[in-house]
Amino acid sequence: MQEQDQEQDTIMSGQSPSIALLTPYKMGKFNLSHRVVLAPLTRQRSYHNIPQPHAILYYSQRSTKGGLLISEATGVSDTAQGYPDTPGIWTKEQVEAWKPIVDAVHAKGGIFFCQIWHVGRISNSGFQPNGQAPISSTDKGLTPQIRGNGFGVAQFTPPRRLRTDEIPNIVNDFRLAARNAIEAGFDGVEIHGAHGYLIDQFLKDQVNDRTDQYGGSLENRCRFALEIVEAVSNEIGADKVGIRLSPFANYGEAGDSNPKALGLYMAESLNKYGIVYCHMVEPRMKTVGEKFECKESLLPMRKAFKGTFIAAGGYEREDGNKAIEENRADLIAYGRIFLANPDLPKRFELNAPLNNYNRATFYTSDPVIGYTDYPFLESIA
Repeated sequence: MQEQDQEQDTIMSGQSPSIALLTPYKMGKFNLSHRVVLAPLTRQRSYHNIPQPHAILYYSQRSTKGGLLISEATGVSDTAQGYPDTPGIWTKEQVEAWKPIVDAVHAKGGIFFCQIWHVGRISNSGFQPNGQAPISSTDKGLTPQIRGNGFGVAQFTPPRRLRTDEIPNIVNDFRLAARNAIEAGFDGVEIHGAHGYLIDQFLKDQVNDRTDQYGGSLENRCRFALEIVEAVSNEIGADKVGIRLSPFANYGEAGDSNPKALGLYMAESLNKYGIVYCHMVEPRMKTVGEKFECKESLLPMRKAFKGTFIAAGGYEREDGNKAIEENRADLIAYGRIFLANPDLPKRFELNAPLNNYNRATFYTSDPVIGYTDYPFLESIA
């Protein structure tokens, strides 16, 4: 309690708070006023894959002057989808729909990156053009899985393995999506290379069973990811590019036999392109929403990567602050608690109690409930 009282006194006296999470940071050319990042969070409220006006309020609620926000995962093409009502950025209509959302974040002084993704085999023919099979690094199918909100079971159509000569087209889809994101006004893009989606399906040896130059050795399995990084960096500038990776995770049955080697190889390889940040998921987050005790750490990757390092995965105020103090990360991405606390940086500053999140409404399609109706501190007071 004493620490809390001291912090309250500090704030009352108008001095700057003494918590590392709320100190300024320069991320490449971006001046951040604090280190609390909105993690990319799928919300499934973009009807027919088009961002909606209700997202203007959702993102602006979570915007602060000099705060970094990463958008929900946004599809790079019509084959990239695997969930209902997730946004895309491959059509003119989608780009136009993103513009007022990005403008609202900028109006509050926020910095906004668009996370671009392709789900690969985490899909079924119902989401695919002409009911075709999803594409992947492999033709190995996935077992049905309980959905992320804990309700119902997701079914997957066995994927079609991409031919070697088709891979450049997918790399190009990411390049064009990045260009579209900049046209929509985003400050940069985050390439989604985590959580068992398409890029991760190439990276991980549990999934990737290819025999061409995109399979086998660590170098070959990382080739697809790095070709995307290169193409996107060449298109919009490396200073506007980040990537998210989860070498230790096993989402979507995408595990690796040597995750530390994979994470290190990627961290070192990314330095060649000079991208602005690497966003990694903590080893303790093996599956969605559960923390495990584990001895593995992101520290080797943190030390290897020369740009800004963002850590994510089950962080709260105290351990996030400690990670910054101990220089284990530059920024901390918060998901579920930022979703439930639109004024999270403010609450961290005051060490105020947090709203609880409601998992049952994470992925409902309601434009308000579980989306923009979480209360702010002042409205509680």
